[in-house]
Amino acid sequence: MTDMVVIKAKIKEFAKYEDKKLNVSGEFADALNEKVKALIEEACKRAKKNHRNTVMKHDV
Repeated sequence: MTDMVVIKAKIKEFAKYEDKKLNVSGEFADALNEKVKALIEEACKRAKKNHRNTVMKHDV
């Protein structure tokens, strides 16, 4: 497994529909983690293309 960026416990807190908690599989957490890492990587690329060392909200 790769380094986790997202916190599994926090995913479980937010996994609700109509105020009812839903179960979260480990595979979901891993897939979400990969998406978040890809978003961060793309944001970093955009910051560097704009000659910045700071990643900002508009890089997402």
